[in-house]
Amino acid sequence: MSKKFTVAVAGATGAVGQTMIRVLEERDFPIERIVFLASERSEGRKLSFRGETVRVKKLDHDSFEGVSIALFSAGGGTSQAYAPSAARAGAVVIDNSSAWRMDPDVPLVVPEVNPHAVAGYRTKGIIANPNCSTIQMVVALKPLYDCSRIRRIVVSTYQAVSGTGQKAIQELKNQVRAWADNQKMESDVYPHRIAFNCLPHIDAFQDNGYTKEEMKMVNETRKILEDPEIQVSATAVRVPVFYGHSEAVNVEFEKAVSASRARELLSGAPGVKVVDDPFRNLYPLAIDAEGKDATLVGRIREDISQPNGLDLWVVADNIRKGAATNAVQIAELLADQYL
Repeated sequence: MSKKFTVAVAGATGAVGQTMIRVLEERDFPIERIVFLASERSEGRKLSFRGETVRVKKLDHDSFEGVSIALFSAGGGTSQAYAPSAARAGAVVIDNSSAWRMDPDVPLVVPEVNPHAVAGYRTKGIIANPNCSTIQMVVALKPLYDCSRIRRIVVSTYQAVSGTGQKAIQELKNQVRAWADNQKMESDVYPHRIAFNCLPHIDAFQDNGYTKEEMKMVNETRKILEDPEIQVSATAVRVPVFYGHSEAVNVEFEKAVSASRARELLSGAPGVKVVDDPFRNLYPLAIDAEGKDATLVGRIREDISQPNGLDLWVVADNIRKGAATNAVQIAELLADQYL
């Protein structure tokens, strides 16, 4: 790729923003100039990119002059406020928040699953990055869906505290230290202690009894797979893990897909690594996914309770493939095929 681009990272000082910067470096994205944007309190902070020091600028509506691609990871409210300004300035926004995901005029993209959807950016100049737990699930399910249409998904997630942010990471660290010192464990980020505990509560509860996080998985899966008839039931659980979301996924197909066929399909699927030799204690682990971009799939077995079912265990780094890497992959598609 000979063409180079001016790229802005909004929310550059946050955990996902800094990982976006690192992934841009690792994947050698064709950048002529990079712009780091953040809130006023981070203005002037120095960040490194490709061996050079770049000062963080305050994000405002005039920040995007000459920018080709703007990677946003600054929260939904910030995205709603500033993404349209970036698009009007001529940038294509790739947004990591939930602000635009269900907008019918904004494509929701996982490059291994629906790369063609990127073309829809022309309507509003915005592309949405899906929820982290949705991304890894659809990466694993797409090759199986192409073999036999999926009727129903029942998924339970086991999500790392990094999905909440840096304060949650620190809270888990503090609670573990307090436990080791036989001190009281303080809870501020979560409504209950997270150390040595599991919280079946991610985001706000809705009127139907599901949480907002669970409904994101329902609605985003249908949009990405372009199949509004798929039935999805999710239970999202926060667990005392720093990085890496894990998911137990039960899938019902229209026609039976054997475990051996599933392993074959997944072994050749983009972005997937099969780790499935349970008799040798080999299966996906959050600690093995940390820092990597692959979606790990294992515990592949036929559902003994129904003829057309499979069970899977799916693990990925929620900050990388679940956020930063997926966004950069979208940018690569844009740069290669559309800009």
